[in-house]
Amino acid sequence: MTPKEFKRLYRIITILLEQGIDELVPARYQPWPGRLARRSLFWLKNKQPDLSRGARIRLAFEALGPIFIKFGQMLSTRRDLLPPDIAEELAMLQDRVPPFCGQAARLKIEESLGCSVETLFDDFDETPLASASIAQVHTGRLKENGREIVIKVIRPDIEPVIEADLRLMQTLARLVARFVPQSARLRPIEVVEEYRKTILDELNLMREAANAIQLRRNFTGSDALYVPEVFTEHCREHVLVMERIYGIPVSDIPALEANGTNMKLLAERGVEVFFTQVFRDSFFHADMHPGNIFVSYEHPDNPLWIGIDCGIVGTLTREDKRYLAENFLAFFNRDYRRVAELHVESGWVPPDTKVDEFEFAIRTVLEPIFEKPLSEISFGHVLLNLFNTARRFNMTVQPQLVLLQKTLLYVEGLGRQLYPQLDLWQTAKPYLENWMHEQVGPKAVWNAIKEKAPFWAEKLPELPELVYETLRQTRHQQRHFDQMFADFRRHSRRQGQARYLLGVGASLLLAGVFLLTQKQYIEWGQLSLAGTGLCWLLGWFKARSRQ
Repeated sequence: MTPKEFKRLYRIITILLEQGIDELVPARYQPWPGRLARRSLFWLKNKQPDLSRGARIRLAFEALGPIFIKFGQMLSTRRDLLPPDIAEELAMLQDRVPPFCGQAARLKIEESLGCSVETLFDDFDETPLASASIAQVHTGRLKENGREIVIKVIRPDIEPVIEADLRLMQTLARLVARFVPQSARLRPIEVVEEYRKTILDELNLMREAANAIQLRRNFTGSDALYVPEVFTEHCREHVLVMERIYGIPVSDIPALEANGTNMKLLAERGVEVFFTQVFRDSFFHADMHPGNIFVSYEHPDNPLWIGIDCGIVGTLTREDKRYLAENFLAFFNRDYRRVAELHVESGWVPPDTKVDEFEFAIRTVLEPIFEKPLSEISFGHVLLNLFNTARRFNMTVQPQLVLLQKTLLYVEGLGRQLYPQLDLWQTAKPYLENWMHEQVGPKAVWNAIKEKAPFWAEKLPELPELVYETLRQTRHQQRHFDQMFADFRRHSRRQGQARYLLGVGASLLLAGVFLLTQKQYIEWGQLSLAGTGLCWLLGWFKARSRQ
Protein backbone atom coordinates (compact mmCIF):
# COMPACT_ATOMS: atom_id res chain seq x y z
CA MET A 1 0.00 0.00 0.00
CA THR A 2 1.42 3.37 -1.03
CA PRO A 3 1.68 6.29 1.45
CA LYS A 4 -1.14 8.05 -0.42
CA GLU A 5 -3.38 5.00 -0.18
CA PHE A 6 -2.51 4.57 3.50
CA LYS A 7 -3.46 8.20 4.13
CA ARG A 8 -6.78 7.68 2.37
CA LEU A 9 -7.42 4.52 4.41
CA TYR A 10 -6.71 6.43 7.62
CA ARG A 11 -9.19 9.10 6.52
CA ILE A 12 -11.85 6.47 5.79
CA ILE A 13 -11.38 4.82 9.19
CA THR A 14 -11.52 8.21 10.91
CA ILE A 15 -14.85 9.09 9.29
CA LEU A 16 -16.30 5.66 10.11
CA LEU A 17 -15.32 6.08 13.77
CA GLU A 18 -16.67 9.64 13.96
CA GLN A 19 -20.02 8.32 12.75
CA GLY A 20 -19.89 5.40 15.18
CA ILE A 21 -20.03 2.75 12.48
CA ASP A 22 -17.79 0.47 14.57
CA GLU A 23 -20.46 0.41 17.28
CA LEU A 24 -22.87 -1.26 14.85
CA VAL A 25 -20.69 -4.40 14.85
CA PRO A 26 -21.41 -6.61 17.90
CA ALA A 27 -18.38 -6.87 20.22
CA ARG A 28 -18.22 -10.65 19.82
CA TYR A 29 -17.54 -10.19 16.12
CA GLN A 30 -14.79 -7.61 16.57
CA PRO A 31 -11.28 -9.18 16.46
CA TRP A 32 -9.02 -8.24 19.35
CA PRO A 33 -6.49 -6.40 17.07
CA GLY A 34 -9.34 -4.16 15.94
CA ARG A 35 -10.49 -3.45 19.50
CA LEU A 36 -6.90 -2.72 20.56
CA ALA A 37 -6.34 -0.34 17.62
CA ARG A 38 -9.66 1.35 18.38
CA ARG A 39 -8.57 2.17 21.92
CA SER A 40 -4.91 3.01 21.25
CA LEU A 41 -4.55 4.49 17.77
CA PHE A 42 -8.03 5.89 17.13
CA TRP A 43 -9.27 7.94 20.06
CA LEU A 44 -12.09 9.56 18.07
CA LYS A 45 -15.52 9.21 19.58
CA ASN A 46 -18.89 8.83 17.94
CA LYS A 47 -20.18 12.31 17.09
CA GLN A 48 -23.69 11.10 16.22
CA PRO A 49 -24.75 8.89 19.17
CA ASP A 50 -28.40 9.92 18.93
CA LEU A 51 -28.87 9.11 15.23
CA SER A 52 -30.16 5.81 13.87
CA ARG A 53 -27.73 3.33 12.37
CA GLY A 54 -29.03 4.02 8.87
CA ALA A 55 -28.54 7.78 9.24
CA ARG A 56 -24.98 7.28 10.52
CA ILE A 57 -24.09 5.05 7.58
CA ARG A 58 -25.59 7.58 5.16
CA LEU A 59 -23.63 10.47 6.71
CA ALA A 60 -20.43 8.42 6.56
CA PHE A 61 -20.87 7.81 2.84
CA GLU A 62 -21.57 11.50 2.25
CA ALA A 63 -18.38 12.47 4.09
CA LEU A 64 -16.30 9.90 2.20
CA GLY A 65 -16.99 11.55 -1.15
CA PRO A 66 -18.56 10.87 -4.55
CA ILE A 67 -17.41 7.28 -5.05
CA PHE A 68 -18.82 6.17 -1.75
CA ILE A 69 -22.00 8.19 -2.32
CA LYS A 70 -22.63 6.26 -5.54
CA PHE A 71 -21.79 3.05 -3.70
CA GLY A 72 -24.41 3.92 -1.10
CA GLN A 73 -26.94 4.62 -3.85
CA MET A 74 -26.22 1.21 -5.36
CA LEU A 75 -26.53 -0.49 -1.96
CA SER A 76 -29.90 1.18 -1.44
CA THR A 77 -31.23 -0.89 -4.35
CA ARG A 78 -30.08 -4.16 -2.75
CA ARG A 79 -33.06 -4.44 -0.45
CA ASP A 80 -32.68 -8.19 -0.73
CA LEU A 81 -29.46 -7.85 1.29
CA LEU A 82 -29.93 -4.89 3.64
CA PRO A 83 -32.33 -4.28 6.54
CA PRO A 84 -35.18 -1.93 5.50
CA ASP A 85 -34.14 0.96 7.79
CA ILE A 86 -30.62 1.10 6.32
CA ALA A 87 -31.87 0.74 2.74
CA GLU A 88 -34.35 3.61 3.24
CA GLU A 89 -31.64 5.93 4.56
CA LEU A 90 -29.22 5.09 1.76
CA ALA A 91 -31.97 5.79 -0.76
CA MET A 92 -31.84 9.42 0.42
CA LEU A 93 -28.26 9.85 -0.80
CA GLN A 94 -27.80 12.48 -3.49
CA ASP A 95 -24.76 13.52 -5.48
CA ARG A 96 -23.62 16.46 -3.38
CA VAL A 97 -20.56 17.17 -5.46
CA PRO A 98 -19.39 20.68 -6.31
CA PRO A 99 -18.72 21.29 -10.02
CA PHE A 100 -15.19 21.31 -11.32
CA CYS A 101 -13.69 24.22 -13.22
CA GLY A 102 -15.39 25.02 -16.52
CA GLN A 103 -12.00 25.68 -18.13
CA ALA A 104 -10.91 22.14 -17.15
CA ALA A 105 -14.11 20.81 -18.74
CA ARG A 106 -13.28 22.72 -21.95
CA LEU A 107 -9.77 21.22 -22.02
CA LYS A 108 -11.14 17.71 -21.43
CA ILE A 109 -13.65 18.09 -24.28
CA GLU A 110 -11.00 19.42 -26.64
CA GLU A 111 -8.61 16.61 -25.70
CA SER A 112 -11.29 14.00 -26.44
CA LEU A 113 -12.52 15.55 -29.70
CA GLY A 114 -9.08 16.55 -30.97
CA CYS A 115 -10.09 20.11 -31.81
CA SER A 116 -11.11 23.35 -30.13
CA VAL A 117 -14.62 23.72 -28.72
CA GLU A 118 -15.30 26.65 -31.08
CA THR A 119 -14.63 24.41 -34.10
CA LEU A 120 -17.77 22.34 -33.41
CA PHE A 121 -19.92 24.33 -30.99
CA ASP A 122 -21.29 27.82 -30.52
CA ASP A 123 -22.34 29.45 -27.24
CA PHE A 124 -20.44 26.94 -25.11
CA ASP A 125 -21.19 27.75 -21.48
CA GLU A 126 -18.34 27.02 -19.08
CA THR A 127 -20.79 27.23 -16.17
CA PRO A 128 -22.15 23.69 -15.79
CA LEU A 129 -25.87 23.05 -16.08
CA ALA A 130 -25.59 20.14 -13.62
CA SER A 131 -22.83 18.35 -11.75
CA ALA A 132 -22.58 14.78 -10.44
CA SER A 133 -19.95 12.55 -8.92
CA ILE A 134 -18.49 11.24 -12.18
CA ALA A 135 -19.43 13.84 -14.80
CA GLN A 136 -20.98 17.23 -15.32
CA VAL A 137 -23.04 18.80 -18.10
CA HIS A 138 -22.48 21.98 -20.14
CA THR A 139 -24.71 23.58 -22.75
CA GLY A 140 -24.03 24.87 -26.24
CA ARG A 141 -25.15 24.76 -29.89
CA LEU A 142 -24.01 22.70 -32.84
CA LYS A 143 -22.20 24.96 -35.27
CA GLU A 144 -23.43 22.93 -38.26
CA ASN A 145 -27.17 23.44 -37.67
CA GLY A 146 -27.61 25.59 -34.57
CA ARG A 147 -29.39 22.89 -32.56
CA GLU A 148 -29.22 23.23 -28.79
CA ILE A 149 -27.18 20.50 -27.11
CA VAL A 150 -25.81 19.38 -23.79
CA ILE A 151 -22.24 18.09 -23.47
CA LYS A 152 -21.59 15.56 -20.73
CA VAL A 153 -17.93 15.30 -19.77
CA ILE A 154 -16.19 12.95 -17.35
CA ARG A 155 -14.36 14.64 -14.47
CA PRO A 156 -10.63 15.05 -15.19
CA ASP A 157 -8.36 12.54 -13.46
CA ILE A 158 -11.32 10.74 -11.88
CA GLU A 159 -10.12 7.24 -12.92
CA PRO A 160 -7.12 7.06 -10.52
CA VAL A 161 -9.32 8.27 -7.66
CA ILE A 162 -11.94 5.64 -8.46
CA GLU A 163 -9.35 2.86 -8.79
CA ALA A 164 -7.75 3.79 -5.45
CA ASP A 165 -11.08 3.92 -3.63
CA LEU A 166 -12.19 0.65 -5.23
CA ARG A 167 -9.03 -1.10 -4.05
CA LEU A 168 -9.65 0.14 -0.52
CA MET A 169 -13.29 -0.92 -0.68
CA GLN A 170 -12.22 -4.39 -1.79
CA THR A 171 -9.77 -4.57 1.13
CA LEU A 172 -12.47 -3.55 3.60
CA ALA A 173 -14.89 -6.05 2.07
CA ARG A 174 -12.38 -8.89 2.51
CA LEU A 175 -11.82 -7.86 6.15
CA VAL A 176 -15.56 -7.81 6.82
CA ALA A 177 -16.03 -11.18 5.13
CA ARG A 178 -13.22 -12.67 7.21
CA PHE A 179 -13.96 -11.29 10.66
CA VAL A 180 -17.76 -10.82 10.69
CA PRO A 181 -19.47 -14.23 10.40
CA GLN A 182 -22.91 -12.74 9.76
CA SER A 183 -21.59 -10.97 6.68
CA ALA A 184 -21.77 -14.19 4.63
CA ARG A 185 -25.38 -13.43 3.71
CA LEU A 186 -24.46 -9.86 2.67
CA ARG A 187 -21.69 -11.12 0.34
CA PRO A 188 -19.53 -7.97 0.74
CA ILE A 189 -16.87 -9.07 -1.74
CA GLU A 190 -19.43 -9.82 -4.48
CA VAL A 191 -21.30 -6.56 -3.82
CA VAL A 192 -18.13 -4.49 -4.16
CA GLU A 193 -17.21 -6.35 -7.36
CA GLU A 194 -20.67 -5.67 -8.79
CA TYR A 195 -20.26 -1.99 -7.95
CA ARG A 196 -16.82 -1.96 -9.55
CA LYS A 197 -18.24 -3.21 -12.85
CA THR A 198 -21.12 -0.71 -12.72
CA ILE A 199 -19.03 2.36 -12.03
CA LEU A 200 -16.32 1.45 -14.56
CA ASP A 201 -19.06 1.02 -17.18
CA GLU A 202 -20.34 4.52 -16.33
CA LEU A 203 -16.90 5.95 -17.09
CA ASN A 204 -17.37 5.00 -20.75
CA LEU A 205 -19.92 7.44 -22.19
CA MET A 206 -19.99 5.57 -25.51
CA ARG A 207 -21.86 2.82 -23.65
CA GLU A 208 -24.42 5.37 -22.43
CA ALA A 209 -24.73 6.73 -25.99
CA ALA A 210 -25.46 3.24 -27.35
CA ASN A 211 -28.09 2.65 -24.64
CA ALA A 212 -29.81 5.96 -25.40
CA ILE A 213 -29.87 5.24 -29.13
CA GLN A 214 -31.45 1.83 -28.56
CA LEU A 215 -34.06 3.17 -26.14
CA ARG A 216 -34.90 6.04 -28.50
CA ARG A 217 -35.32 3.59 -31.40
CA ASN A 218 -37.65 1.42 -29.31
CA PHE A 219 -39.97 4.39 -28.63
CA THR A 220 -39.84 6.17 -31.98
CA GLY A 221 -43.22 7.82 -32.55
CA SER A 222 -44.44 6.97 -29.06
CA ASP A 223 -46.86 9.24 -27.16
CA ALA A 224 -45.57 7.87 -23.85
CA LEU A 225 -41.76 8.33 -23.79
CA TYR A 226 -39.25 10.56 -25.54
CA VAL A 227 -35.48 9.97 -25.43
CA PRO A 228 -33.21 12.83 -26.62
CA GLU A 229 -31.21 12.35 -29.81
CA VAL A 230 -27.52 11.47 -29.47
CA PHE A 231 -25.03 13.03 -31.89
CA THR A 232 -22.69 10.07 -32.22
CA GLU A 233 -20.17 11.82 -34.49
CA HIS A 234 -19.22 14.04 -31.54
CA CYS A 235 -19.27 11.33 -28.84
CA ARG A 236 -16.15 9.85 -27.32
CA GLU A 237 -15.34 7.68 -24.31
CA HIS A 238 -15.25 10.74 -22.03
CA VAL A 239 -17.63 13.06 -23.91
CA LEU A 240 -21.32 12.64 -24.76
CA VAL A 241 -23.19 15.16 -26.95
CA MET A 242 -26.97 14.98 -27.14
CA GLU A 243 -30.05 17.07 -27.79
CA ARG A 244 -31.01 19.51 -25.05
CA ILE A 245 -34.52 18.96 -23.73
CA TYR A 246 -36.85 21.26 -21.82
CA GLY A 247 -39.29 19.73 -19.41
CA ILE A 248 -40.75 19.83 -15.94
CA PRO A 249 -38.98 17.60 -13.37
CA VAL A 250 -41.39 14.78 -12.64
CA SER A 251 -41.04 15.41 -8.90
CA ASP A 252 -42.18 19.05 -9.24
CA ILE A 253 -45.88 18.41 -8.64
CA PRO A 254 -46.91 22.11 -8.31
CA ALA A 255 -45.31 22.94 -11.69
CA LEU A 256 -47.02 19.96 -13.34
CA GLU A 257 -50.39 20.97 -11.95
CA ALA A 258 -49.84 24.60 -12.95
CA ASN A 259 -49.16 23.41 -16.50
CA GLY A 260 -52.53 21.60 -16.51
CA THR A 261 -51.00 18.11 -16.73
CA ASN A 262 -53.36 15.15 -16.71
CA MET A 263 -51.83 13.53 -13.61
CA LYS A 264 -53.83 10.30 -13.80
CA LEU A 265 -52.82 9.65 -17.41
CA LEU A 266 -49.22 10.63 -16.65
CA ALA A 267 -49.04 8.10 -13.80
CA GLU A 268 -50.61 5.35 -15.90
CA ARG A 269 -48.23 6.06 -18.77
CA GLY A 270 -45.30 5.61 -16.41
CA VAL A 271 -46.53 2.08 -15.72
CA GLU A 272 -47.11 1.53 -19.44
CA VAL A 273 -43.58 2.68 -20.28
CA PHE A 274 -42.06 0.36 -17.69
CA PHE A 275 -43.93 -2.77 -18.77
CA THR A 276 -43.39 -1.98 -22.46
CA GLN A 277 -39.65 -1.76 -21.92
CA VAL A 278 -39.56 -4.97 -19.92
CA PHE A 279 -41.94 -7.26 -21.80
CA ARG A 280 -41.95 -5.89 -25.34
CA ASP A 281 -38.32 -4.79 -25.71
CA SER A 282 -36.44 -6.77 -23.00
CA PHE A 283 -34.40 -3.58 -22.61
CA PHE A 284 -35.28 -1.17 -19.81
CA HIS A 285 -33.93 2.04 -18.32
CA ALA A 286 -32.74 0.88 -14.89
CA ASP A 287 -32.09 4.28 -13.31
CA MET A 288 -35.50 5.96 -13.50
CA HIS A 289 -35.20 8.07 -10.36
CA PRO A 290 -36.84 11.54 -10.35
CA GLY A 291 -33.62 13.29 -11.38
CA ASN A 292 -33.61 11.43 -14.71
CA ILE A 293 -37.27 11.90 -15.65
CA PHE A 294 -38.98 15.03 -17.01
CA VAL A 295 -42.41 15.79 -18.46
CA SER A 296 -42.85 17.76 -21.67
CA TYR A 297 -44.46 21.20 -21.43
CA GLU A 298 -46.38 20.48 -24.62
CA HIS A 299 -49.81 18.80 -24.71
CA PRO A 300 -50.37 18.58 -20.93
CA ASP A 301 -53.65 16.77 -21.58
CA ASN A 302 -51.62 14.08 -23.40
CA PRO A 303 -48.44 14.11 -21.26
CA LEU A 304 -45.14 12.80 -22.58
CA TRP A 305 -42.38 11.40 -20.35
CA ILE A 306 -38.77 12.37 -21.18
CA GLY A 307 -35.99 10.03 -20.06
CA ILE A 308 -32.30 10.94 -19.80
CA ASP A 309 -29.10 9.37 -18.40
CA CYS A 310 -29.18 5.87 -19.86
CA GLY A 311 -25.92 4.76 -18.28
CA ILE A 312 -27.58 1.82 -16.51
CA VAL A 313 -29.96 -0.46 -18.41
CA GLY A 314 -31.31 -3.95 -17.76
CA THR A 315 -32.06 -6.79 -20.14
CA LEU A 316 -34.17 -9.94 -19.79
CA THR A 317 -34.15 -13.25 -21.62
CA ARG A 318 -37.33 -14.69 -23.14
CA GLU A 319 -37.46 -17.21 -20.28
CA ASP A 320 -37.08 -14.47 -17.64
CA LYS A 321 -39.92 -12.50 -19.20
CA ARG A 322 -42.26 -15.46 -19.29
CA TYR A 323 -41.55 -16.45 -15.69
CA LEU A 324 -41.95 -12.86 -14.50
CA ALA A 325 -45.24 -12.41 -16.32
CA GLU A 326 -46.57 -15.69 -14.95
CA ASN A 327 -45.38 -14.70 -11.46
CA PHE A 328 -47.16 -11.35 -11.66
CA LEU A 329 -50.38 -12.96 -12.89
CA ALA A 330 -50.14 -15.58 -10.15
CA PHE A 331 -49.86 -12.70 -7.65
CA PHE A 332 -52.99 -11.11 -9.06
CA ASN A 333 -54.85 -14.41 -8.70
CA ARG A 334 -53.24 -15.22 -5.32
CA ASP A 335 -52.05 -18.55 -6.68
CA TYR A 336 -49.11 -19.07 -4.31
CA ARG A 337 -48.59 -22.67 -5.39
CA ARG A 338 -47.89 -21.49 -8.93
CA VAL A 339 -45.50 -18.79 -7.65
CA ALA A 340 -43.51 -21.45 -5.77
CA GLU A 341 -43.46 -23.80 -8.77
CA LEU A 342 -42.29 -21.02 -11.09
CA HIS A 343 -39.36 -20.20 -8.83
CA VAL A 344 -38.24 -23.82 -8.94
CA GLU A 345 -38.82 -24.18 -12.69
CA SER A 346 -36.85 -21.02 -13.45
CA GLY A 347 -33.87 -22.13 -11.37
CA TRP A 348 -34.15 -19.10 -9.06
CA VAL A 349 -34.26 -21.49 -6.09
CA PRO A 350 -32.50 -24.89 -5.85
CA PRO A 351 -34.29 -27.82 -7.56
CA ASP A 352 -34.51 -29.75 -4.26
CA THR A 353 -36.66 -27.01 -2.70
CA LYS A 354 -39.82 -28.42 -1.14
CA VAL A 355 -42.61 -26.70 -3.02
CA ASP A 356 -45.15 -27.20 -0.20
CA GLU A 357 -42.91 -25.47 2.35
CA PHE A 358 -42.04 -22.70 -0.08
CA GLU A 359 -45.72 -22.13 -0.91
CA PHE A 360 -46.59 -21.90 2.79
CA ALA A 361 -43.79 -19.34 3.38
CA ILE A 362 -44.99 -17.21 0.46
CA ARG A 363 -48.60 -17.39 1.66
CA THR A 364 -47.57 -16.37 5.19
CA VAL A 365 -45.80 -13.24 3.92
CA LEU A 366 -48.19 -12.14 1.17
CA GLU A 367 -51.64 -13.06 2.40
CA PRO A 368 -51.81 -10.24 5.02
CA ILE A 369 -50.81 -7.76 2.30
CA PHE A 370 -53.72 -8.79 0.08
CA GLU A 371 -56.18 -8.04 2.87
CA LYS A 372 -55.71 -4.36 1.96
CA PRO A 373 -57.48 -2.68 -0.96
CA LEU A 374 -55.52 -3.18 -4.18
CA SER A 375 -54.98 0.57 -4.56
CA GLU A 376 -53.08 0.57 -1.25
CA ILE A 377 -50.77 -2.33 -2.08
CA SER A 378 -47.23 -1.58 -3.19
CA PHE A 379 -46.38 -3.78 -6.15
CA GLY A 380 -42.65 -3.17 -5.63
CA HIS A 381 -42.80 -4.12 -1.97
CA VAL A 382 -44.71 -7.30 -2.79
CA LEU A 383 -41.84 -8.25 -5.10
CA LEU A 384 -39.37 -7.27 -2.37
CA ASN A 385 -41.15 -9.43 0.21
CA LEU A 386 -41.14 -12.32 -2.23
CA PHE A 387 -37.37 -12.00 -2.76
CA ASN A 388 -36.79 -11.84 1.00
CA THR A 389 -38.84 -15.00 1.48
CA ALA A 390 -37.12 -16.82 -1.37
CA ARG A 391 -33.75 -15.84 0.08
CA ARG A 392 -34.49 -18.09 3.08
CA PHE A 393 -34.74 -20.94 0.60
CA ASN A 394 -31.28 -20.13 -0.83
CA MET A 395 -32.58 -18.16 -3.78
CA THR A 396 -29.77 -16.90 -5.99
CA VAL A 397 -30.59 -13.26 -6.66
CA GLN A 398 -30.27 -12.57 -10.39
CA PRO A 399 -28.68 -9.19 -11.25
CA GLN A 400 -31.33 -8.43 -13.86
CA LEU A 401 -34.06 -9.05 -11.28
CA VAL A 402 -32.43 -6.66 -8.80
CA LEU A 403 -32.37 -3.94 -11.47
CA LEU A 404 -35.98 -4.76 -12.31
CA GLN A 405 -37.03 -4.52 -8.67
CA LYS A 406 -35.24 -1.18 -8.23
CA THR A 407 -36.83 0.25 -11.38
CA LEU A 408 -40.29 -0.98 -10.40
CA LEU A 409 -39.94 0.70 -6.99
CA TYR A 410 -38.96 3.96 -8.73
CA VAL A 411 -41.85 3.77 -11.20
CA GLU A 412 -44.43 2.90 -8.61
CA GLY A 413 -43.17 5.60 -6.24
CA LEU A 414 -43.38 8.21 -8.99
CA GLY A 415 -46.83 7.01 -10.04
CA ARG A 416 -48.23 7.20 -6.52
CA GLN A 417 -46.62 10.62 -6.03
CA LEU A 418 -48.25 11.92 -9.21
CA TYR A 419 -51.62 10.26 -8.63
CA PRO A 420 -52.08 8.78 -5.12
CA GLN A 421 -55.15 6.79 -6.22
CA LEU A 422 -53.11 4.92 -8.84
CA ASP A 423 -54.01 1.23 -8.81
CA LEU A 424 -50.88 -0.24 -10.33
CA TRP A 425 -52.34 -3.74 -10.21
CA GLN A 426 -55.39 -2.74 -12.22
CA THR A 427 -53.20 -0.82 -14.68
CA ALA A 428 -50.68 -3.61 -15.17
CA LYS A 429 -52.87 -6.72 -15.17
CA PRO A 430 -54.54 -6.20 -18.61
CA TYR A 431 -51.13 -5.47 -20.12
CA LEU A 432 -49.64 -8.67 -18.71
CA GLU A 433 -52.64 -10.79 -19.70
CA ASN A 434 -52.46 -9.45 -23.25
CA TRP A 435 -48.72 -10.12 -23.39
CA MET A 436 -49.17 -13.69 -22.18
CA HIS A 437 -51.95 -14.19 -24.74
CA GLU A 438 -49.56 -13.08 -27.46
CA GLN A 439 -46.84 -15.44 -26.24
CA VAL A 440 -48.98 -18.59 -25.86
CA GLY A 441 -51.65 -20.02 -28.15
CA PRO A 442 -52.68 -19.62 -31.83
CA LYS A 443 -51.77 -15.93 -31.95
CA ALA A 444 -48.25 -16.68 -30.74
CA VAL A 445 -47.88 -19.39 -33.42
CA TRP A 446 -49.13 -17.01 -36.10
CA ASN A 447 -46.74 -14.26 -34.93
CA ALA A 448 -43.84 -16.72 -35.02
CA ILE A 449 -44.78 -17.72 -38.58
CA LYS A 450 -44.92 -14.07 -39.66
CA GLU A 451 -41.58 -13.39 -38.00
CA LYS A 452 -39.88 -16.30 -39.77
CA ALA A 453 -41.68 -15.86 -43.12
CA PRO A 454 -38.97 -13.67 -44.76
CA PHE A 455 -36.30 -16.22 -43.86
CA TRP A 456 -38.39 -19.09 -45.21
CA ALA A 457 -39.17 -17.15 -48.39
CA GLU A 458 -35.44 -16.61 -48.91
CA LYS A 459 -34.63 -20.30 -48.41
CA LEU A 460 -37.61 -21.74 -50.34
CA PRO A 461 -35.91 -21.70 -53.81
CA GLU A 462 -33.04 -23.69 -52.34
CA LEU A 463 -35.33 -26.30 -50.80
CA PRO A 464 -35.30 -28.91 -53.68
CA GLU A 465 -31.52 -28.80 -53.86
CA LEU A 466 -31.24 -29.06 -50.07
CA VAL A 467 -33.61 -32.08 -50.06
CA TYR A 468 -31.65 -33.80 -52.87
CA GLU A 469 -28.32 -33.13 -51.14
CA THR A 470 -29.69 -34.46 -47.86
CA LEU A 471 -30.93 -37.67 -49.50
CA ARG A 472 -27.62 -38.15 -51.34
CA GLN A 473 -25.63 -37.71 -48.14
CA THR A 474 -28.02 -40.09 -46.36
CA ARG A 475 -27.43 -42.81 -48.98
CA HIS A 476 -23.67 -42.25 -48.81
CA GLN A 477 -23.71 -42.44 -45.03
CA GLN A 478 -25.86 -45.60 -45.18
CA ARG A 479 -23.33 -47.32 -47.51
CA HIS A 480 -20.50 -46.18 -45.28
CA PHE A 481 -22.32 -47.52 -42.23
CA ASP A 482 -23.01 -50.87 -43.93
CA GLN A 483 -19.33 -51.18 -44.85
CA MET A 484 -18.27 -50.33 -41.30
CA PHE A 485 -20.74 -52.87 -39.90
CA ALA A 486 -19.46 -55.60 -42.26
CA ASP A 487 -15.85 -54.83 -41.30
CA PHE A 488 -16.83 -54.93 -37.66
CA ARG A 489 -18.49 -58.32 -38.01
CA ARG A 490 -15.44 -59.71 -39.88
CA HIS A 491 -13.11 -58.27 -37.28
CA SER A 492 -15.23 -59.66 -34.45
CA ARG A 493 -15.26 -63.10 -36.07
CA ARG A 494 -11.47 -63.13 -36.46
CA GLN A 495 -11.04 -61.84 -32.90
CA GLY A 496 -13.24 -64.70 -31.70
CA GLN A 497 -11.14 -67.24 -33.60
CA ALA A 498 -7.97 -65.71 -32.18
CA ARG A 499 -9.31 -65.92 -28.63
CA TYR A 500 -10.29 -69.60 -29.23
CA LEU A 501 -6.76 -70.50 -30.45
CA LEU A 502 -5.18 -68.64 -27.55
CA GLY A 503 -7.44 -70.55 -25.15
CA VAL A 504 -6.49 -73.89 -26.72
CA GLY A 505 -2.84 -72.92 -26.48
CA ALA A 506 -3.23 -72.07 -22.80
CA SER A 507 -4.85 -75.48 -22.17
CA LEU A 508 -2.02 -77.28 -24.03
CA LEU A 509 0.51 -75.31 -21.99
CA LEU A 510 -0.99 -76.48 -18.71
CA ALA A 511 -1.24 -80.06 -19.99
CA GLY A 512 2.36 -80.00 -21.24
CA VAL A 513 3.71 -78.72 -17.92
CA PHE A 514 1.84 -81.49 -16.09
CA LEU A 515 3.02 -84.25 -18.50
CA LEU A 516 6.64 -83.14 -18.25
CA THR A 517 6.52 -83.93 -14.55
CA GLN A 518 5.64 -87.56 -15.40
CA LYS A 519 8.63 -89.48 -16.78
CA GLN A 520 6.53 -91.92 -18.80
CA TYR A 521 4.74 -89.00 -20.56
CA ILE A 522 7.68 -86.67 -21.32
CA GLU A 523 7.28 -87.07 -25.08
CA TRP A 524 3.57 -86.16 -24.83
CA GLY A 525 4.46 -83.14 -22.75
CA GLN A 526 6.93 -81.91 -25.33
CA LEU A 527 4.31 -82.39 -28.03
CA SER A 528 1.78 -80.35 -25.99
CA LEU A 529 4.24 -77.49 -25.59
CA ALA A 530 4.87 -77.52 -29.34
CA GLY A 531 1.09 -77.36 -29.89
CA THR A 532 0.93 -74.42 -27.48
CA GLY A 533 3.39 -72.45 -29.54
CA LEU A 534 1.57 -73.27 -32.77
CA CYS A 535 -1.86 -72.23 -31.39
CA TRP A 536 -0.54 -68.97 -29.99
CA LEU A 537 1.24 -68.16 -33.25
CA LEU A 538 -1.96 -68.76 -35.26
CA GLY A 539 -4.00 -66.74 -32.75
CA TRP A 540 -1.56 -63.84 -33.05
CA PHE A 541 -1.85 -63.85 -36.85
CA LYS A 542 -5.66 -63.96 -36.61
CA ALA A 543 -5.73 -61.01 -34.18
CA ARG A 544 -3.44 -58.94 -36.43
CA SER A 545 -5.31 -59.76 -39.61
CA ARG A 546 -7.66 -57.02 -40.97
CA GLN A 547 -9.16 -59.08 -43.80
